[in-house]
Amino acid sequence: MDADNVPVPRLAVLADALSPYADALRIVVAGHADVASAVTWPTPPEVIVAAGWQRADLELAGAYVPAPEPLVLVSGDSDFVQLAARHPGPVLVVSEAAASRFRDIGTVVDPVHDRAALDQWLAAAATGSD
Repeated sequence: MDADNVPVPRLAVLADALSPYADALRIVVAGHADVASAVTWPTPPEVIVAAGWQRADLELAGAYVPAPEPLVLVSGDSDFVQLAARHPGPVLVVSEAAASRFRDIGTVVDPVHDRAALDQWLAAAATGSD
């Protein structure tokens, strides 16, 4: 989760939607520490404090581990398009204004306006029926 590109209210809705899946989650939040601490997460996240231009992006890319499990990428930043395109499992992009190239890769939702779509994607991914 690129905490510098997605506002706290959207992260809070996402955190609530992820709660039923807490046992299976690995949450990585990069950016300013105050953003990560402003959200009640379903499981303690790995917080990478990063400040400065593109620093959070670099940290998130370094924390990424390719795996067939679903990837929920929280950022509208097009810097992650190649990472998402090569991910071996299903990809969900959570953003209020994601780069258009993400729509060719996976599902894109704004959790504030598309909560039902978010819940539906998470449930399908959890059961492997994506």
